[in-house]
Amino acid sequence: MLTLNKKKILEYQQNREPYLMIDEATSVEPGKSANGFKDLKKDEWFFKVHWKDDPNMPGMLQIEALVQMCALGILTLDGNKGKVVYLVGADNLKFYKKILPEVRLNIYTKILSFKRGIAKCYGEGIINEQLACKASFTLVLTDKMIKM
Repeated sequence: MLTLNKKKILEYQQNREPYLMIDEATSVEPGKSANGFKDLKKDEWFFKVHWKDDPNMPGMLQIEALVQMCALGILTLDGNKGKVVYLVGADNLKFYKKILPEVRLNIYTKILSFKRGIAKCYGEGIINEQLACKASFTLVLTDKMIKM
């Protein structure tokens, strides 16, 4: 089991501020799961534009947070550090509550399968012990795919 602070996260994956949607990975089991959080400050760039009088985290950035966390479960496997993981599909996206400034988005993800560079994944975002969002998604590590 690994724990990654922001500095270590930046060693493993390519997203950078302001698009980095995770602050810490509290537990990563390479090839299986990654969990952690994003502390949402009131000055986050997206709160300023989504929406002026009702700031909340856009749904697709919620999914991006799940994807970035789950990607750590792939990138921590031997030989994958620093590589690029692409989101190629998402299903069953559900948004249950607004994610507002000054809260912690707890992120829980699982890699359901990982074969030939293709990962089937699932993630949930939790705010104040309540489900805020969830999704199933597919990630691709392109250099592991078998060329057709």
